[in-house]
Amino acid sequence: MPDNWIESRRSVVGRIVAILRTFVTGERHSVTEMARMTGLPLSTTHRLATELVAWGVLERADDGRYRTGFLTRRLGSDPWPPATVYERGPHVLIDLCEATRRRVRLGVLRDGSVAYIEKRVGPDPVSAFSASATLPAHATALGKALLAFAPQTTVAAVAHRLTVYTPHTLDSPEKLHRALATTRLTRLAVSRSELEIGVCAVAAPVFGPGGSVIAAIELQVDDLRTDLELGGIALRVAAGGLSRELSGVAVHERRRALGTVSPARVRPVSTGSH
Repeated sequence: MPDNWIESRRSVVGRIVAILRTFVTGERHSVTEMARMTGLPLSTTHRLATELVAWGVLERADDGRYRTGFLTRRLGSDPWPPATVYERGPHVLIDLCEATRRRVRLGVLRDGSVAYIEKRVGPDPVSAFSASATLPAHATALGKALLAFAPQTTVAAVAHRLTVYTPHTLDSPEKLHRALATTRLTRLAVSRSELEIGVCAVAAPVFGPGGSVIAAIELQVDDLRTDLELGGIALRVAAGGLSRELSGVAVHERRRALGTVSPARVRPVSTGSH
């Protein structure tokens, strides 16, 4: 039967269920494989898979294949299992982008560079982590928010290879160390045309269990002189909320509300001493 006849006979829910049923054995599938297994047109399969990734039902791995996502794995599991930055980060970016109408990024340190995902204003979903999506740590607000709380060996390695991208790029270890010291005090990092002329941003660290920094969130701004205050507030709210989820505090508070955990077990988020 023609593909369009098969598609017309299925409801949207039916198509989604057909896609999800291909993952019951825990395997990963490409779009082509899912289309073949479900009998859906390739274009329909790709569109639905993209939407399911945006909602956390599926995840797209580095090799381009799809697997079950955070939301799907939570179904049937113990209530509110500990979250990870890879699971919760995209949802925080969507909320922050919609609230500010600005491009936002979330990044983690990887071999002295910043691996990142981003959400741009518009209908496109949050991008995925990939080997090609990296940024220089010293020339971005995202990277400086991470380096400010990174081990000294990591900072030293970055400081010895400072590539200059614009006249505003930090080009000496002394300048980098001063910028990181300011970030540790304010909990905000800034970038003023340091990677691209005319592109400014502000970033905040995301703390995990024990007060260690495991990620950072960045917000692009038009002018740091006028946008820093409001941008900083939005970032602190987003980063603080994600920190609470990753540290397990939000999990314990929800369980406490249901009477499944005693008040003594609820611990505050520690930002550590750096």
